[in-house]
Amino acid sequence: MSDRIEVLKTYKTYVGGKFPRSESGKTYPIKDASGSVIANACRCTRKDVRDAMLPARSAFGDWSNRSGYNRGQILYRIAEMLEGRKEQFINELELGGMKPKAAEEEVDLSIDRLVYYAGWTDKYPQVFGTINPVASQHFNFTSPEPTGVVAIISTDESPLLSIVSQVAPVIAGGNTCVVLASEVNPLVVVSFGEVLNSSDVPGGVVNILTGFRDEMLDHLTKHMDVNAVFNSIDDQETRKLIDLNASISVKRVHHYPVEDWNDEKHENPYLILEFQESKTTWHPAGV
Repeated sequence: MSDRIEVLKTYKTYVGGKFPRSESGKTYPIKDASGSVIANACRCTRKDVRDAMLPARSAFGDWSNRSGYNRGQILYRIAEMLEGRKEQFINELELGGMKPKAAEEEVDLSIDRLVYYAGWTDKYPQVFGTINPVASQHFNFTSPEPTGVVAIISTDESPLLSIVSQVAPVIAGGNTCVVLASEVNPLVVVSFGEVLNSSDVPGGVVNILTGFRDEMLDHLTKHMDVNAVFNSIDDQETRKLIDLNASISVKRVHHYPVEDWNDEKHENPYLILEFQESKTTWHPAGV
C-alpha cells in the first residue's frame, strides 16, 4: 500500500474566456457520495460576480450580431468537443455519485441537446417572426432579438445536462450569460467551461462561477447589467428573492423548475424565445 497523498485538483472559474481563481482566494471541498473529498472548487464572491459581468456585457455586441448560421456552427462544435471528452465527464459524474449507466446517458443527452439547439439558431427568427397586417401603406415586420446578459441559476440535479439545457437556448439566441454552477457538484460545469474554451466560443459569451449560492444569488440577480434571469431552483424563498430583485430594473425572469432533465420537452425552441425581445419595423410600401 502506498502512503502517497493524492494531489486534488482545484477547479477554477471560467470568466471572459480564461480560468481565474476566485477574487477571495478561497476554495471549498467537493465530496463524493461516501463523503470523501475528491476536489476543490473556488468559492466566489460578489466581486467575482461583478468581474464576470464586464466580459459578458462586452461580448454581447459581437455575439448578438453574428449570423444564426455561425452561432449554430459554434454550438455544433461544442457538441463535437464534448463527444471527444465523453469519458472524462462520465467519470466526473460518477465521482459525484451517479451510476455509470445514468452518467453515460446524461453525457449523451447533453451532446444531443447541443446539436438540437445548434439546428435552431438560423430558423427561430423565421418561425417566431411575423409580417403584421396594418391599415396603412406600410410593411410591418416583427422579429425576435436577443435580450442581453442572462443570469443562469442551475440546480444540483443532473449538473451537466441541466447546465447544457439552460446555456444552449440562451446563447443560441444571441445572448451572453453568467452561470451560477451547482453548489454540490460543480466539477462537470467547470469542465464544460474547458470544452467551451476549445470550441470557438468567444470569451465572455459564457461565464461560470462556483461557490455558495446564498452568497452570490442576491447580488447576481440584483446587478443592473443583468437583463434576464433563468432560474431552475424550485424554492419559494429563492423565487421570491429573484422576483423582488428583478422588479428593481424590470428584468425578464423565467422560472423553470424541472423534475427530469432527461425529458425531451426541454428540447424546445420556445426556451430560445423566452430570452428574446420583439422588434417591430415599419417600412413605407409606396402607393
